[in-house]
Amino acid sequence: MNQPAQLKRGLSLWLLVLYGLGNILGAGIYVLIGKVAGNAGLFAPVAFLVASLVAAFTALSYAELAARYPLSAGESVYVQQGLGLPALSILVGLLIVLMGAVSAATIARGFVGYLDVLIQLPEMLSITLLVVVLGATATWGIVESVSIAALVTVIEILGLVVVLAVAGHNLSSLPERLPELIPPMDPAIWQGIMAGAFVAFYAFLGFEDMVNVAEEVRNPQRNVPLAILLALAVTTLLYAAVCLVAVLTVTPAQLSASDAPLATVYWQATGNKPVALSVISIFAVVNGALIQIIMGSRILYGMSRQGWLPGVFGRVWRKTQTPLAATAATAGLVLVLALWLPLITLAKATSLLVLIVFSLVNLSLLRIKRRDPRPEGVRVFPAWIPAGGVVASLGLLLLQLSSA
Repeated sequence: MNQPAQLKRGLSLWLLVLYGLGNILGAGIYVLIGKVAGNAGLFAPVAFLVASLVAAFTALSYAELAARYPLSAGESVYVQQGLGLPALSILVGLLIVLMGAVSAATIARGFVGYLDVLIQLPEMLSITLLVVVLGATATWGIVESVSIAALVTVIEILGLVVVLAVAGHNLSSLPERLPELIPPMDPAIWQGIMAGAFVAFYAFLGFEDMVNVAEEVRNPQRNVPLAILLALAVTTLLYAAVCLVAVLTVTPAQLSASDAPLATVYWQATGNKPVALSVISIFAVVNGALIQIIMGSRILYGMSRQGWLPGVFGRVWRKTQTPLAATAATAGLVLVLALWLPLITLAKATSLLVLIVFSLVNLSLLRIKRRDPRPEGVRVFPAWIPAGGVVASLGLLLLQLSSA
C-alpha cells in the first residue's frame, strides 16, 4: 500500500528569509504608506515606528514557538499547546486563513492601482486574472513557487532602493525640518498617529506566515526563528528610510490621495513618469498575494492533519507535493474578498484579526513557559517579551476599536 504523499522539505534559510521579506514588503509599504500619511500626516514615520515595536514583541514570541513546535498550522498548534482549548485552536486557525485571504485580497486591489499607471483594464478582470495565476503558481510546488517569490523579493527591494536613490537628496533638509517631524504631546495628534500605526501595523505583517511552512524548511528549529528575526530587522530599516524620504518629498495629502504612493514620490522627485517603479510595484504586490495564498493553504493542510478540518484539505498532490484542494479553497476565498471589499476596509480587517490572534499566541507562550521554561535545543526569550506582546496587541486593538 502506497504511503500518502508528504510535503517537500526543500526550503533553505535564505529562501525562507526572502519568502518572509516578500510577504512583509509586498503587503504594506507599496500600497499603504499613503493611507498611513493620511492619518498621521508628517508624523507617518513615528506611526511606522510604533507599529514596528508592537510587531517586534510578537515576532520574538513566534521565533521561540516556531522552534518549540515546527509544524504547519503554527498558531493553532501554539494555542492548543498553551491554552488546551481545541475549539479556540480551530477558531484561531480559521482566523489566520481568513486573515491571509483578506491580506491577499488587499494586495490584489493595490495591484490595480499600480497596473493603471501602465494599462487600464476593468478592475474585476485584473483581479480575477491575478488570483487565478497566483493560485496556479502556488500549486506548482513549494520550492518553485517560493523561488519565484524570492526572485521577486529582490526586485521589490530594488524598487525601494530606487525610491531612496532618486528622492534621497531631500534628506539634506532633515536638520531644518526635524522639529516638524517630532510630534508634540497633544492627544489629538497622537490619536492620528495611533490610527496611522494601526494601518502601518499591517505593513509589518508577514513574519507570522513564515511558521506555517515549517514542515517544508530544512533544519526548522534553527532556521525558522532566525529567518523571522532577519526578515523583521531588514524590513524595519527599509521602512524607516523610505517613509522618511517620502514625507520629505511629497506632502501627506498627496501621498494619501494616491493609489500608487511610491510612484507619486518617484514622479515628484524626478519629473518622469514612474513606469519602471510601477512595474516593480506590480511585482511587489503580486508577490505578497502569492505568499499569502501559500500560507493559507498550509494552514488548512495543517489543521486537516491535526484532525480539525475535513481530510480533503490534508491531501497532498503527489506530482507537485502541494495541497491542491487547500490551495484552491484559499485562492477562491481571496478572489471573493478582493471583488467585494475596498482596500482600506480590507487592511483594517486584517489588522483587527491579527491583533486578536497575536494576543492569543503571546498568552499561549506565557502558559507554555511556565510548564516548560527551557526546552532542549530551543532559544528562549524572557517572559516579558510575550507579556509585552499581549499588552501591545490588545492596546492597539482597543485604541482602534475605541476610535472606530
